[in-house]
Amino acid sequence: MAKMTKSVLVSTLSEKTGLSKKDVSALFDALSAVAYKEVKKVGEFVVPGFGKLVKAKRKARTGVNPATGEKIKIAAKTVVKFRLAKAAKDAVL
Repeated sequence: MAKMTKSVLVSTLSEKTGLSKKDVSALFDALSAVAYKEVKKVGEFVVPGFGKLVKAKRKARTGVNPATGEKIKIAAKTVVKFRLAKAAKDAVL
């Protein structure tokens, strides 16, 4: 089974909602822009019933270069994680 691309998702939602593909695509673009801005400013963005994007700090740690086996230092950094909502887990699993 092939992955669902954005264009396939837009087409599917357009058919199910009766909205035009242009409107559905604009909604996705607006949703992602709001999500990125909110995560950057507040630290999290919730999509009810689906999950939330959360900004998290990762500590500095020691890693291993797989090619040489040499130990290297990995700097601390901020990452974005997605936490799936319980309702979504229950629906899928």
